[in-house]
This record gives sequence, structure tokens and C-alpha cells, in this order.
Amino acid sequence: MEKFKAFLLTETPEKKIRAEFVERTLDDLDPGDVVVRVAYSDINYKDALAATGKGKILRRSPCIGGIDFSGTVVSSGDGRFAKGDAVLGVGFDIGVSHHGGYAQYARVPAAWLTKLPQGMSLWDAMAFGTAGYTAGIAVVRMEHEGLKPGNGPVVVSGATGGVGSIAVSALARSGYHVVALTGKESESDWLKKLGAKEILLRQTLNLEKIKPLDKSTWAGAVDNLGGDVLAWMCSTMKDNGVIGSIGLAASHNLNTTVMPFILRGARLLGINSGESSNDVRETVWKRLGSDLKPPLLKEMCRTIPFDKLPSAFDDFIAGKVTRRIVVDLSE
Repeated sequence: MEKFKAFLLTETPEKKIRAEFVERTLDDLDPGDVVVRVAYSDINYKDALAATGKGKILRRSPCIGGIDFSGTVVSSGDGRFAKGDAVLGVGFDIGVSHHGGYAQYARVPAAWLTKLPQGMSLWDAMAFGTAGYTAGIAVVRMEHEGLKPGNGPVVVSGATGGVGSIAVSALARSGYHVVALTGKESESDWLKKLGAKEILLRQTLNLEKIKPLDKSTWAGAVDNLGGDVLAWMCSTMKDNGVIGSIGLAASHNLNTTVMPFILRGARLLGINSGESSNDVRETVWKRLGSDLKPPLLKEMCRTIPFDKLPSAFDDFIAGKVTRRIVVDLSE
């Protein structure tokens, strides 16, 4: 049986993570209805936490890493997919408790796969990956709650990160006045190129004394940080403003009051990409392939070969990454 290359994560008796390339066969993969020849994967913060052991991500050991993949169906036991279909897999248990996308083949339940939408290549799908999909869910859900370009500006925190940069670009393309909130002043020109109308430096905010209600400023907000920044966003929302809460890069705590919610009707939406329904997945991926697709998607990413994967994780943990990374497994 054909052997292929995989990047395996194993928890050692000392509770460390051993990450290494191994050879595997299809018989070694977890059960599933569909076998996919993987073309591309990507690196998300969650992947870096899992591969370095800096976060308790793995729910079983050993496990092939990679929470995302795109590729071509080679065999299917489910009528929704046929040999040759271009597909993507994002979320669910992929790369966490089910062998993931850091391998040249993947086998997963059919319900975990989405057919590649029109206007999107296999590379594009991983340029988005979990980060882009999460940003897409936030935009779609916020618009469902009444957000429109005419309502006022939308602020995006963590704007240089994977989710943030795609949110900035997708919102700008849809006609929103986007304010990029970042701690990286050196990236201001890049954020404006992505579509941000204004740059707000995080160090200019006074987060020591956050008022229960501050100046009514934002019609919408996409937050990747949590903690004090999210509390400040809550206090500065306009009437009926809506916040998409996506990440906790700064803190998982939220010290705020109910006043923005009961006096201004602000809404705080929790965005979870892992277990979203198939209807949501199809809607969001279709829009990412059309009206939400960033014009500079190619420039927002860099592509590395599979064998360079291990060297890319530390920069994520150190907060040094300002572009999405696509991993090429097609060779």
C-alpha cells in the first residue's frame, strides 16, 4: 500500500508534544466516508499551540495535526461527494481528535466537508482557512443582526492577524468604513492597503479606566483580543451596535457592565467556527468566494512547502506573524 508523508503530534509521558514527520498509509487514518488527496493546508494560531504544546489543544494522542485542508476526493462512500470533487475541510475535530490536514491524504466524515464554491481555488480555500471562515461568519451574523455600511464605522481589533486582516478587507469590500485597531504601527500602510480607512493604535487607548458608557462610536466591531479591549468596545458602541467576539489573544476575561446592552441595545455575538451548521458553512463559503473575497488575497498570504512546516510555528506564538501561511502538500 502507498505510503505518504504526515506531520504527527504525540504527547510524551512528560506532557510535552513531540512533533515529527512520519510515513503513513490509508489504513492508518481514522474512519470516515470520504478520502481526500490533500493539496493545501494552512497554519492557524490553534495549529501553532497544538504543535508546540503551548496550549492544550490535542484531545487525543497521537494525532496528525492541521485543523484545515483542501484537496480532491479520491473515494467516497457518501452520495454528496464523488471522485474528483474539489473540497475543503475546516473545524469539527480535524487535527484535534481526528487525523488532520498535515498529511498528503485525509479521511473524514462527509458532513465535515464542503464543496469548493465558485470563484475559489484550492489555494484560496486555505488562504482563508479557519481564520477567514471565522471572519466570514462574523460578518454574515453581524449583518443578520442589522449591520449595514450606512450605520457607521466598524472597528476591527488584532487587525494584522489572520482573522483581523480578512475581516478588514472583507468589510471594506462591502462598503464599510473600517477602523483597524492594532498595536503594530509599522503595519499601518499595509492595513490601509487592505481597505482600512483609519488606523487606531492600541497604545493610544486608556484601558485603565473604562467607563460603563463612553462616547457612542461604533456601529460594529470584530474583536480578536478579549479582555480590556472588548470591554472598551462594549462601552463605545452606538445604539443597536453589534460586536462579533472571535478571540482571546489578550485575555479570556471580560470585565464590563450591562449598561451598553440595556441602554444602547448593543449585541455581543459569540463566533464559533468549529461546529457551525452546514447551512451556515455553505452561505459563508459562498460569500467568501464572491462579495467578501479580499482583492489582495494573494498578497495577504505566503506559501511554504510541507517540509518547512515545523519552522513556522514559533513566530505565531511570539506574535510575529502578519500574513496568512498556506502549506503546499501537492508535491
